[in-house]
Amino acid sequence: MSTTGLQSLDYIVFFIYLIGVSAYGYWIYKKKRSKEVSSTDYFLAEGSLTFWAIGASIIASNISAEHFIGMSGSGFAIGLAISSYEWMAAASLIVVALFILPVYLKNKIYTMPQFLRERYNPTVATIMAVFWLLLYVFVNLTSILYLGALALEVTAGIDFQYAIVGLGLFAVVITIGGMKVIGYTDVVQVVVLVLGGLATTYLALDLVSQHFNRPGLFNALGLLREQADSHFHMILPKEHPFYKDLPGLTVILGAMWINNLAYFGCNQYIIQRSLGASLPTARKGILFAALLKLLIPIIVVIPGIAAFVLYQNGMFQQEMLAGNVVKPDHAYPVLLNLLPAGLKGMAFAALTAAIVASLAGKANSISTIFTLDIYKQYIAPHATERQLVRVGRYTIYVAMGIGVLIAPQLRVLDQAYQFIQEYSSFITPGVFAIFILGMFWKRTTSAAALAAALLTIPLSTAGKFMYPEVPFLDRMGYIFLILCAVIAAISLADPKSKDNPKGLKIEASMFQPGRSFVIGSVLICGVLAALYTIFW
Repeated sequence: MSTTGLQSLDYIVFFIYLIGVSAYGYWIYKKKRSKEVSSTDYFLAEGSLTFWAIGASIIASNISAEHFIGMSGSGFAIGLAISSYEWMAAASLIVVALFILPVYLKNKIYTMPQFLRERYNPTVATIMAVFWLLLYVFVNLTSILYLGALALEVTAGIDFQYAIVGLGLFAVVITIGGMKVIGYTDVVQVVVLVLGGLATTYLALDLVSQHFNRPGLFNALGLLREQADSHFHMILPKEHPFYKDLPGLTVILGAMWINNLAYFGCNQYIIQRSLGASLPTARKGILFAALLKLLIPIIVVIPGIAAFVLYQNGMFQQEMLAGNVVKPDHAYPVLLNLLPAGLKGMAFAALTAAIVASLAGKANSISTIFTLDIYKQYIAPHATERQLVRVGRYTIYVAMGIGVLIAPQLRVLDQAYQFIQEYSSFITPGVFAIFILGMFWKRTTSAAALAAALLTIPLSTAGKFMYPEVPFLDRMGYIFLILCAVIAAISLADPKSKDNPKGLKIEASMFQPGRSFVIGSVLICGVLAALYTIFW
């Protein structure tokens, strides 16, 4: 077993990854520069991403340190139930591909504020663009940098501040080439992510089997179930200490759907990968992402549960502490330190790949929204394509700089994954209500959407402080229903809404999937049904 820090072989493996990804990205960038770069090509890679690149990019951008460190920490503290964020996401992705994506592609939507501007008015679009920019920069970008630096500090002994700066710089290098570079380098990142993640899972299970002198991976899984049965229930009862984080049936029948559909269907950061492709290609890409989602708990949650079992049986007693407090987010880095030389380098590369890919995707989305929905709309309406691309790059530098400055302030967090989920949920009810009613109810008016946009954060804030005992997912669901009622009331009160000229034209043919999509969707839903039945 290795100690804290990387050995020579680890550095070799890691630098092979680092140089390989950078060289591949640079090759794609140089190849692309031989043509005139338009803003849609830079931000969306219009027409150039294959289905596997789309699916891999969605996963690479979605899976980051918040999963490897944060979700693994929640696996240590809560158990398999935290996997609902991944497994219900797989089902949600199918719904997005089937019903939401066709609306965007039919109407040539490139950004989420653009949808709001065309469906409602510029005021609604601008308010939500500002909300998204604040969320992406001050919650998502900073938390990814924080968790990534924490992981590098614990596993490789890299200074926390240097780690934050290094991750930010590497992400900028990948991001400035635009979505095409991000999309294709993400394919490499996902391969590294999965292989390195599986190596850590193997180690964790092997440690459990050795500790109890029952060799074999299947024996190790059985031991986890025996030693931590409370960690193998997907639906938590009300008396469970973490019920507020995952409130029972809400995760399969309630607001988890709102959370996931808003994230995967109304989120520039994720849906952007699909907006430059044809509908069949984009659907296949999203279905591929749904399939990969099924694997994520194996890579991040199982190691967290294994670390919990080992900790309960006397291992990692000091390593899991920060002062005198057990820190669940230390679980994954502690396991990485036990990998043998070479494998630790691969796992370290996987963790870095997840962090950098997520940072790059987030930075590109920040750049896209600011450039196309703020700069072009209000600052320089007649800007050339070259100017838009240049502003997009400058936006990336500024956003990453802000993230580097703020990330160290998050050291006070216990379970960072839950922090991200809860504070992201402050705008989720309003976003989803505005989008879903705007797509499928023609009578939804601009005044109604504006009211929902202005109310979502105040209502979420009031709900959190006035009813702290209510789980945040339930609170989000209640606020979504309130905002839907507000939208309906305001829209119905306007007699002009009956002939709303901005209502979208919806055709049944838009929602007819291909045979391969149907087969893949049925298989994924069957696997989900089996998982929830077994681990209910």
